[in-house]
Amino acid sequence: MTGFTGRTALITGASRGIGRALALTLARGGAAIAVNYKKNADLAEQTRKEIDELGGTAITVAADVEEPEEVARLFEDVAAAFGKLDFFVSNAAASSFKNILDLGQHHLDRSYAMNVRSFVLGVQHAVPLMPAGGRIVALSSYGSIRAYPTYANLGSAKAAIEAWVRYMAVEFGGRGINVNAVNGGIIETASSEYFYNVPGMAPLSTVLPRIPKGRMGTAQEVADVIAFLLSPAAEYVTGQSIVVDGGLSVVAPPFLNEMSSPLI
Repeated sequence: MTGFTGRTALITGASRGIGRALALTLARGGAAIAVNYKKNADLAEQTRKEIDELGGTAITVAADVEEPEEVARLFEDVAAAFGKLDFFVSNAAASSFKNILDLGQHHLDRSYAMNVRSFVLGVQHAVPLMPAGGRIVALSSYGSIRAYPTYANLGSAKAAIEAWVRYMAVEFGGRGINVNAVNGGIIETASSEYFYNVPGMAPLSTVLPRIPKGRMGTAQEVADVIAFLLSPAAEYVTGQSIVVDGGLSVVAPPFLNEMSSPLI
């Protein structure tokens, strides 16, 4: 990806996974990056060093986006370092994976605060730093459009994020700010590893054959789609949720791998 020279980007949860892959991708294109993290200071510093090695510029900013005052401080630090913001990518996420009847109020409150509220508050802080326009992207997942066990708490939050994206695209279009979401499938990150190791969860080996592409996606593949949405090539794309899932969300039973002769 090119065309990011002189641009500044804040990526939440950028010390690992998709956030890290995106930070490095944008840095290769010339952007200056604010690498946000909550606890992984060593990983965030490693990301910053890799950006330096690429000839880019980066800062690390510790902030727990679940806390409104830390969201505000995060953007204050970014404004102090860069003076403006061109790209805001809301990537940090967390939730509990339980059946609906096992969810407590604290699970609901924390999932809302971490995923939905942090995004909306982040946008409220980001937009004033984009007087000449900008791009906002939120990470979603296929749990926003498909229901599967133990994902209700996070999936409903992701669905809310996609709704916010549509409203924001309308409200901020006149400011030259595009707002989109990237809806990921089963991506090879620490998050999917954790999910498929929840006690009692179906084995990943039984799920992957039902994906048309037959494999997990990579963090880089998702990062490349986000980078496209941030690039000049996506100037006329706003209010959309772009699905990156290897075809997972378009299939339904009977599944191709369960067919037999003479159909295959």
